[in-house]
Amino acid sequence: MRLIWTLIVGAIIGAIAGAITNRGAAMGWIANIVAGLIGAWIGQGLLGTWGPSLAGMALIPSIIGAIILVLIVSLVVGRISKK
Repeated sequence: MRLIWTLIVGAIIGAIAGAITNRGAAMGWIANIVAGLIGAWIGQGLLGTWGPSLAGMALIPSIIGAIILVLIVSLVVGRISKK
């Protein structure tokens, strides 16, 4: 049951990051889950585990980490597609 909550929270975090950066419209739910989970890992690694927590993820650092990840991936994909 914990895995399901982790995936749901990861999807929400990824969707929030995509909405904030205006780059989430093309991302599907799988990409949102991946961005949310990896973003949570990055954000908590850089910023710690402060703030409210849900499904074992600190929400504010996780969202910040997911935003960083979405921006970096969109820059890389943008540069690759221009070549």
